[in-house]
Amino acid sequence: MSTSTLRLALAAAAALVIATPAAAQVTVTDPWVRGTVPGQMATGAFMQLKSAADARLVEARSPVAGVVEIHEMKLENNVMRMRAVPALDLPAGRAVTLAPGGYHVMLMDLKQTMKEGEIVPVTLVVESGGRRETIEVRAPVRAPTARNEMMKKPAN
Repeated sequence: MSTSTLRLALAAAAALVIATPAAAQVTVTDPWVRGTVPGQMATGAFMQLKSAADARLVEARSPVAGVVEIHEMKLENNVMRMRAVPALDLPAGRAVTLAPGGYHVMLMDLKQTMKEGEIVPVTLVVESGGRRETIEVRAPVRAPTARNEMMKKPAN
């Protein structure tokens, strides 16, 4: 192989390495699922997500639910409304909190009662730079009356 051919091959390989998008490197902290009572068919999964690169949460799955969606709760005309969103932006270096009353993962058509202390597997699908990665989360179930620790106000 000639020197010019070798240089061209090395330059092409370097361009591929540079053009390959980095993984989002999303970290998940404090995941939990709100417990349910018998017959209740839906609940929420909550957590904090932080991505090293700009990314988007585009899908969630769990074997405990027939339907899993990313949801947003929003005040519109003095009425709190909940709706599915196609994706949730995860800006680089900023924590995004999924909490009661805000963004959350909605677990619907539950296959079982969510009992405090159980562990619920949740798979998150994150997209960054045109690539998708999955994150396996093990979220403990908290009491049906549980609130996100970040939402609690200190007692006066």
